[in-house]
Amino acid sequence: MILVSGFNVYPNEVEEVVAKHPAVAEVGAIGVPDEKSGEAVKLFVVRKDPALTDQDLSRFCAEHLTGYKKPRFIEFRDELPKTNVGKILRRQLRDESLPKAA
Repeated sequence: MILVSGFNVYPNEVEEVVAKHPAVAEVGAIGVPDEKSGEAVKLFVVRKDPALTDQDLSRFCAEHLTGYKKPRFIEFRDELPKTNVGKILRRQLRDESLPKAA
């Protein structure tokens, strides 16, 4: 669960909405630290259509998600890390997104 300004955001819910975009092949949503809201939604997206931009996806999310559920960050990847049965490894995505401790 992602806690945005005191509101609960479920990654599955955000992923379901974004996956409906015709140019999205796969999507993973995580929470990343944010000074203003505590956490912010970050998307990792594998494109079905290489022409898809973060602006296109942001507009799509604005139309289909409540304000606090909209992703603040979008990162495109060639593939997402998965378990042997094909489940996206959100923990690995989160670990890769957090700043490394010195």
